[in-house]
Amino acid sequence: MSEEIIEEKKEEKVNPFLTPVKIIEPEHKLPDYTFDMLPEEQKAILAQHGWTDLMPVQRKTIPYMLAARDMLVQSKTGSGKTGAYVLPLLQVIVRDHPYPQALILVPTRELCLQVEDEIEKLSAGTGIRSVAIFGGVSYEPQLKALKEGVHIIVATPGRLMDHVQRGHVDFLDIRDLVLDEADEMLSMGFYPDMQKIRKYLPKQIACTMFSATIPQTVKSLAREFQRPSAEFLSLSYDKVIANNLEHRWYPCDVMDKDSMAIKVLEYYNPDSCMIFCNRKSDVSYLEQVLAGYGFQVGALSGDVAQAMREKTLNAFREKKIRILICTDVAARGIDVDHVTHVLVYDHPADHEVYVHRSGRTARAGKSGLCISLITPVEEIEIKQTAADFGINFIKMEPLTGEEIAKKVSERTRLQLEEVRKHFGGQKATERISRMLPLVKELANGTTDEQMLLAYLVDRYAWKK
Repeated sequence: MSEEIIEEKKEEKVNPFLTPVKIIEPEHKLPDYTFDMLPEEQKAILAQHGWTDLMPVQRKTIPYMLAARDMLVQSKTGSGKTGAYVLPLLQVIVRDHPYPQALILVPTRELCLQVEDEIEKLSAGTGIRSVAIFGGVSYEPQLKALKEGVHIIVATPGRLMDHVQRGHVDFLDIRDLVLDEADEMLSMGFYPDMQKIRKYLPKQIACTMFSATIPQTVKSLAREFQRPSAEFLSLSYDKVIANNLEHRWYPCDVMDKDSMAIKVLEYYNPDSCMIFCNRKSDVSYLEQVLAGYGFQVGALSGDVAQAMREKTLNAFREKKIRILICTDVAARGIDVDHVTHVLVYDHPADHEVYVHRSGRTARAGKSGLCISLITPVEEIEIKQTAADFGINFIKMEPLTGEEIAKKVSERTRLQLEEVRKHFGGQKATERISRMLPLVKELANGTTDEQMLLAYLVDRYAWKK
């Protein structure tokens, strides 16, 4: 396998997130695929959604999928991997044959829904039908879709096996198998079901796997699902962390993590933040603590009912809530470009998990900040993570009450000045001026009266 290194030109203003520093391609590599090479029908659909070009992972991967070559593809989280396999699949589907021709396996219900949504968006008006199959919901809608005929199945392994064992799914015409988040799909949690599913699939099918990180265990297990001719394509190599992502950490004691989380949120006031905990119980606990403090938060974990998970996730996507607390299972299924901050409440024992957590921000070329709360014991782990992935973690001084108060005051003053700029005209100013005596009275009054004024000001402290 030859190695092609593509250096970024300093004089060019290239998006560092979307342009890999290093690319490793197969020995018998194929030419890149371009936007102009897409079928006119696809170009028209993409144009409706504002697409004018393909991302690197799409340009590199599409030729191999169209050629039905087995590939193990490594690319950063948020780099356009879904489009890299959906676009070529839609080209090869035989539309007048309404039987499953492509199977996409994913680790979570949320990711299953996201991929299905992307397929529907990119296949609009083509007659290509797909279905999302996952647990925690009724079998009937999924069974109805399968009976009516679908071309593409997107599924989590457990529920798919249920349908297979009940005789609901026919895999005879499957030509393409895609594993998204392959490192998770080949972990011990999914591996038994994956082995069972493979036995039902035709032997000669093209298998493409995608992951942000590909440890040796994944490379070894991939051989069980791919042909001997399978090859490796990497668009990140040893650089799986976004260049425009900053990593900071605050030292704290175990018992002070909840209060430190509050301090961080107060100080940074993130537009959109995901908080990661190692345990489901901590997700629930932290949700109560932050909600009690006045933050608008949502929680995602295995203990949250499916209906509530979807409601919470939609609220986060639509920016109705700015803070989402979750476990790593939830992280696998979320693809939201507007996350500005990630708060790592507990450092993960598996250092690759940190890559996935931090990858929730700094997506599609935007900048991001990942903040970790680190106990003395966890310092060993964060140093090892830094060594494993070449991450420059910046140790921060503990936040003081004075620093937070100053930051909040400055931010609130700016918010109030912005409101004033856009508020009414002379008549409105006259009306507001009548409140000045009351303001002075409250400001110079008792503590309770001053708290009334502070309450009004606080309403603007957390606005965006």
